[in-house]
Order: sequence, then structure tokens, then C-alpha cells
Amino acid sequence: MTAVPGRRSTTFTRLLRHGFTDSSAAERLLESAELAPVRSDPVLLDALGATADPDLALLGLVRLVEAQDGHTDRRELLDTLIAAKPLRDRLLGVLGASAALADHLARHPRDWQALVTYEPRDLHPGVEEFERGLAEASDPVSLRVAYRRCLLSIAARDVCGTIDLAQTAAELADLATATLRAALAIARTAAPDDAVLCRLAVIAMGKCGGHELNYVSDVDVIFVGEAVDGADERKALQAATRLASHMMRICSETTVEGSIWPVDANLRPEGRNGPLVRTLSSHLAYYQRWAKTWEFQALLKARPVAGDLALGAEYVDTLAPLVWHAAERENFVADVQKMRRRVVENIPVAEIERELKLGPGGLRDVEFAVQLLQLVHGRADLSLRSGTTLDALAALAAGGYVGRADAVQLDDAYRFLRTMEHRIQLYRLRRTHLVPESDADQRRLGRSLGLRTDPVGELNREWKRHAAVVRRLHEKLFYRPLLDAVAQLAPGETRLSPDAARERLVALGYHDPAAALRHLEALASGVSRKAAIQRTLLPVLLGWFADSADPDAGLLNFRKVSDALGKTPWYLRLLRDEGAAAENLARVLSAGRLAPDLLMRAPEAVALLGEGDGGGLEPRSRAHLEQEIIAAVGRAENGEQAVTAARGVRRRELFRTAAADIVASYGTEETPAVADQGALVDQVGGAVSDLNAATLAGTLRAVVRDRWGDTLPTRFAVIGMGRFGGHELGYGSDADVLFVHEPRDGVDEQEASRAANTVVSEMRRLLQVPSADPPLLIDADLRPEGKTGPLVRTLNSYEAYYRRWSLVWESQALLRAEVVAGDEDLGRRFIELIDPLRYPAEGLGEDAVREIRRLKARMESERMPRGADPTLHTKLGRGGLSDVEWTVQLFQLRHGWEEPGLRTTRTREALAAACAAGLVSGEDAAILDEAWVLATRVRNAVMLVRGRAGDTFPSAGRELAAVGRYLGYGPGHVGDMLDDYRRTTRRARALVEELFYGA
Repeated sequence: MTAVPGRRSTTFTRLLRHGFTDSSAAERLLESAELAPVRSDPVLLDALGATADPDLALLGLVRLVEAQDGHTDRRELLDTLIAAKPLRDRLLGVLGASAALADHLARHPRDWQALVTYEPRDLHPGVEEFERGLAEASDPVSLRVAYRRCLLSIAARDVCGTIDLAQTAAELADLATATLRAALAIARTAAPDDAVLCRLAVIAMGKCGGHELNYVSDVDVIFVGEAVDGADERKALQAATRLASHMMRICSETTVEGSIWPVDANLRPEGRNGPLVRTLSSHLAYYQRWAKTWEFQALLKARPVAGDLALGAEYVDTLAPLVWHAAERENFVADVQKMRRRVVENIPVAEIERELKLGPGGLRDVEFAVQLLQLVHGRADLSLRSGTTLDALAALAAGGYVGRADAVQLDDAYRFLRTMEHRIQLYRLRRTHLVPESDADQRRLGRSLGLRTDPVGELNREWKRHAAVVRRLHEKLFYRPLLDAVAQLAPGETRLSPDAARERLVALGYHDPAAALRHLEALASGVSRKAAIQRTLLPVLLGWFADSADPDAGLLNFRKVSDALGKTPWYLRLLRDEGAAAENLARVLSAGRLAPDLLMRAPEAVALLGEGDGGGLEPRSRAHLEQEIIAAVGRAENGEQAVTAARGVRRRELFRTAAADIVASYGTEETPAVADQGALVDQVGGAVSDLNAATLAGTLRAVVRDRWGDTLPTRFAVIGMGRFGGHELGYGSDADVLFVHEPRDGVDEQEASRAANTVVSEMRRLLQVPSADPPLLIDADLRPEGKTGPLVRTLNSYEAYYRRWSLVWESQALLRAEVVAGDEDLGRRFIELIDPLRYPAEGLGEDAVREIRRLKARMESERMPRGADPTLHTKLGRGGLSDVEWTVQLFQLRHGWEEPGLRTTRTREALAAACAAGLVSGEDAAILDEAWVLATRVRNAVMLVRGRAGDTFPSAGRELAAVGRYLGYGPGHVGDMLDDYRRTTRRARALVEELFYGA
């Protein structure tokens, strides 16, 4: 054919205008001999331009025409194509969306005729119609060909918009049902002896069971088998297993016609480790005794599809009561949410942003949220018992279990995301949930969804918009209706019934749902700005409370804080505008008693949970704290007011430390829990020790100023001992101290002593005066002569005592002595005085070592509380704090004189120094360190949870669960926590026997 001048450029331009991206190649294809009869017909170009990928559609059409058997068949195809618009739209629509179905048509060129006409019954075929379409298949290859032919008709109606997403997914599930039946029939024909021995039911699970299948997806199944009357059960199950295995291979194996889809039976009891086929009674026994929460969730979609349908129906009916009582299981909601988080965590980092199904804001978020609500409320409301996500969502909205506006948004988002998934899979008929990265693939995908102006840009905007809707709603979906249950709704709106609201709160872990509903009503009712903001916040807060061991306490504490601060504009603004503040507050209020108690005494400390000026949870330095406290003392009118101000700062900073510890231990949605447990222990110990030191310094200044003005008649210093000196204080620790003084020049020694004793008694009194702030208890029992000795001594008196009377236990106690307040020069000289005692030249003698060992053994036998479990006592128990600390201190007493690194008051630093010096191996040091850190964390947890100090794990179930949550153990894993503690401390004790006792 001779080209007319100018013709090429005109055709080239027309092709570009019709959506072709490679116009040169398209022009060549149009000029091919196969398309000669129709190339000039304008309807062809218009029809190609309407497809998702005109280039792909044109190439597929040329291949299909080339594959026709002779001129007559080609002419029939082309004439029908031009004359019949329905065929033209369907055929070219499929060719432009699916390279895989184009390949099928090229291999089976007469299959295009399946798209020519549709009878009314063909518009929405069901299982029977698909069974007729597969009826002639007698082997795996012919079954694949027939399956693709049926799939072709579904895809044609889908891409042309004849059927919507829900209908497409249902037809794909019906085609899968017919295919499973055909495959089982082929397997039975191949093994007639097996077929007569058994009854075999195929139960569809997952999307196939839910009547919402993808184009390419694993078809999840469970098999139930029974012996026919008179047959041996063992032989019948073996026969059923062979039939089931053969049926799976027929569908899954690759042949010259490819495969259909994998048949996956891993949802069965015990997964891939369990028998492929079980009897109904065996299934029931498993689900009654061993099944996990997710297995009941999976059974929501169970549907008999092939084989013995009566047996399949009996299976579903038998297990249904167990499914609808799953919400009563302990930690039900937490288990479901943990499973969802685990799915997200297992997505490769490089794929998470492109993951349509499993990623945040993906399809699985909608499905999990809907299934969670079904399991909670489906026991009482039969209308919710649908295996199809969109049907269940509509039923939840109709019943008031989900807000109608939320349901509409989720329905739209789910349909869009599922349609994206369908189009992505349809292209190559490959199982994938990843959005393609190339512009060409995204352009085809966008056009297939009707986005024609800017396919790539519009696709990404719409995708991100719908994913954001899902992310925002999928958890709130569970909580918002609880507010509607106690709020005034517009006419016509449906609300949760009181029973349904209580049911949902119980599923969330609330022990007193009636009280919780009263709190919600108090917080969210009314038309004030406060109520409006709290209605927005509460759905999210309820989820965070439910993630704790005590949701009731979290909600009650939030009500108390809101009652105290609700009228202050900065409080509501903080929670609304600073994302971290609301979550941090929820964690703190539901983690135990200590932090909420500290907060309730001065609720304005909630500002620390934000990120603005003066906020933040980073601990303050000792210098900063001392400066603030001294300044507050200076502004006070008298000593009592001054110490009250100092204690107020201490209370605020204790709250800051506790809140930081809780948030770091729990983690947030943006930041995972801190993995380094030792760092958390060091942070708490350092912060509380610095805080107490600054408080003592301020109190000392206040007492001196109140009685003597600027100068005390005697120099005075406070020496921290025990955990205080070691920077290892916990929330409930006393301040172990020694007091030392030295008369100033010209001052009578008796006058100086009276002044020093007055300071000590007044400091102790003021720090324990009953008030809203927690007391700071001062313990001076480690002084020379113990409780019978004077509270405060001169430096010379200490020198004389230690020279003449000092015992080995006092040398050991002085290992942790450090100046914490008062006269720095006096404190430095006290440390110089005691250094030869705690780091004796040439180390301890053997007699002294034996004495220390004797003291330790005596303490273990005499001081352990009666009835306490020695394997769980953090201080005196096996492998606990005492064991590790005495072992480290023995290293210091024996080798501190020659190893400078051992001259530290801190246990972990000394242990690391002993390891560096070769006194203990790295492996053994790690075991001792792990045990010490764990025992310290448990003590901190007990104080945070109970609000009072304790050396053993709580006995109350909720408190024990809260300790576990703080330590990183999820709901239902308290036993694992105790086992891990015992194992860790047992290993440490074995080393103590060797390193301390010399066993």
C-alpha cells in the first residue's frame, strides 16, 4: 500500500490522541495484512482508545486474528468485531487489560466466541452455569482451558462495568467452587476404590469461603472425612487423604496450560503439621481444646463447596457455636490486634509502601476490623453472620455497630482498593498485592479504573486517599459507636444498644462496662467545645486503653484529669494538636497507679507529655534540678514553704521519669518499645538519684537559711549510700545516707554538733510532712554503730571509728558512698578517708572473704520473708539483686586497689570493669548483668503498677499482667514472663555459686 503524503503524521497524531504510547509500533500493527479489512473503520480506533492499554489491546487483537484457522474464521471475527459493539467492548477491553488472557486467546483462538452473545442467565452466572462450562473437562489440562474460558467471560463483564466489584468477586468464588468440584470428580474417577470408601467434604475458607475471591489467589480449604457405613475409619481417612491430595495437585500443578491456582490447606488444625483430612469429631475436639483466637476468626468464612455437602454443612453447624463464643476468650481483642500487627511486621521494608493488601491502610485492615466486630456482636445478632466483608460491613452499619458515615467511607475505600488489586492481578494472572512501580504499569492500571486525564497522578492520589481513610477508621471503627451509645444522635441514626455496648467493652477487656459507659457519657455528652474535642479523641484513646492491662483504670483516670483540666484551653489543644501527647497520656494513665497518682496531685504536669516548650520526657540534669530547687527555696518565706516547693519539683520530676519509662517500655504507634532494658534501668536510676540529691540540697539550704541565715556553724555534707550512692534508686527507694560535719574555725564543738543534729532532724521532718507530694524517707542505718550510733559525726569521729572498730561489712557498704549534697570539700575529704577501707591495699584477706560469705549466707536464710518464693524474690531470691551485687562488690574489695575501673559506686559499671580486667568472662558478665537488670525492672514495674514498693511479683491477676505488659509481654503471656525470670536468675545463681562462694 502506497502512503499518501502527510498520512503517516496524521495517523500518528490520531493514535497519540487515542491513548497509544508507542504510536510507531501501533501504526505498523494497523498496517498489517491481518487488519486490512477493518483498519479504516473509525469504530476500531475509538474502541481501542477506550481500553486500559490501547497498545496492548491492538497487539492482542493482531495475535488473535493471526491465530484464526483460515480466511473464513478471520473474516467472521473481524466482521463481528465491527458490527457488534458489545463484543467489541468486551473483547478489546479484556485484551487491553490482560496480557495473560490475550495469550490464552492466541492459544485457543475460537474462545473469543464465548464473548459474542449473552443470554440473560449469562449476565450473572452462578455455580451451576460454571459447572456446565467445565463439564467436558476430563483431565488437568482440559480443566485449565475450560477454566480460562469461564474466567474470560467474568473479566469481560468486569472491565466493561457490567458487574461491580462484589459481583466479580462472587463470580470468581463460584467459578472456584465449580473448579474444585470438577477437580474432585477427576480425582474420584482416577481412584474409584478410594471414592467408595469415604465421604469427603471440601470446606472453602478465606476469600473463597467468603464469596469474595480475587482473580489469582490461594484457594484456602479444610477437608472433613468420614467412613461410609461399614468401612474401616482408618482406611477411609487414608482414601480421603489420597483424594484430597490429588484434587489439590490437579488445581495447583503447572502443565502446558499453566496452573489454575494453589489450593492451600494450611488453615486446618495444626496447620501443615496436622493430618490433611480429619473426621468431624476430631475437628471438634481440636477447636474445643487447642484452637487459637485467629483460628476461630478464620472460621467466619467457612463454607462447604465440594464433595459431600451434607457433611460440610454439618461441619459448619457443629463449629458455629464455638466461633460465636470466641469473643469471650481472655485477651480476645488483643490477640486479634496482635495478629494484625504481626502481619504488618513481616512485610519486607522495601514493599510496605506498595502493599495493597497487608500494609497499613490496606485491605486487611478493613477485613480485620469487620471480623472483630462480627465476632463480638454476631453471637447475639444473627444478621452479622456473613462471610463476605462488604455484606458484613453493611449489616454492622444497619445494626448501629458501626457509624453509617464511617461504613460508607470504608465501603468506598475497600471497593477501590480491591478493584486495584483485581486489575493488577488480571494483567499477568499472577498472585500479587503490590502496586507496580513503572509508569507504564501504573498508567494501564489508572486507565482501567476510569482515570483518563492523568492516569498515573490520579491513581496515586486516589490510592493514598482511600488508604488514609482506612488507616484513620479501621481501629476507630471499633470504638466510636461506644460514644454514640451515650450521645445524642440525629433522628434516624442507629446506635449501639446498651447490651451491645457492654458486650463490646467486655471484649476490649473492661471489667466494669457499666462504669465505663458512665465515664464515656460524662466525657462526651453536651455541646461544649470540650465535649466535641473529647468525642474526637476518645475513639483513639479507648484503643490505647484497651492495649493495657487495666483499661478501666485508664478511662477513669482520663475522666479525672479531664475534670480537673477540661476548662483550661491549653490542655485540650495539647491533646488535639500534639499527636504524641494523647497517646503518651493514654499509656501513662492505664499502666498502673504510681504515675496517675503523681499526675492527679498536680494535673498540669500533663503538659510534660507534649513536645512544646517545657514539655518533653527527657530527664533533667542534676545541675538543672538543683538550680531550680534552690531558686524556689530562695523565693519561699520560711523553711516549710521552701521544702514544700522542693517536694513539688520532685513530684513533677518523678512523674516525668515514670512517664518516660512507661512510654519507652510500651512503645507508641510511631516508635517501638526500647529494646535495651539496661538503658531504661540506668535512665530511671540516674534520674531518681539526681532528683533526690537535688531535693536534699534544696532542703539543706532551706533549713540552714531558716535557722542560721547564710552560714551554718559547721560544715555539713550528705553522703549517699546503697542504691542512692550507686545512682540506682527505684521509684519507691528510701534515701540511704550518712551525715558528716566539721566545726568551723572558732565554733565550739558542742555547738557545732547541736547545729548538725538540728539540721538532720529538721530535714527528715520536713521531707516527711504529710502533703500532696510523696515523702522522701531518709535512712541513716548504715552509719557507724547502726541505729544505736549518733546520726551525725564529725570527720575526725568517722576517722577514729573506722581506724579502730570498722567491720568488713562496713567496708563493703562504703563501696557505694558518694557525696550528694552539702559542702563539696568536706565530702571530698570524707571520700579520701574511706577509700583505703573500701579498696584495701593488696585486697581482702581470706578471713575477711570468709566473713563476707558467711554474712551473705546468713542473710539468705534469715531475711527472706516467710512464704516468699525464693525463685521470684527480686532482692534476696536466687540470682536476684543481692546475689549479683555481692558478687560484684567482692571483686571490688579484692581487686579495686589495682584496677581503677572497679572504683565506682555503680554495679553495672563495676561488672563491666571486672570483665575488662579478666576477672569474669564476657559471657558470664552478660548473664549477671541480664539478671540484675531484669530484677531491677521488675521492682520498678511493681512500684509503677501498685503504687507501693515490693520485691516480689504481684499476686493479683491484673497487676501481674500489667507488670508483664511493662516488661514487653503481651496479653496471656504472664506464664512466659515468670518462666523467663526464673531461667535468667537460675543461670545467674549458678555463676554466683562459682564466683562468690567459690563452689
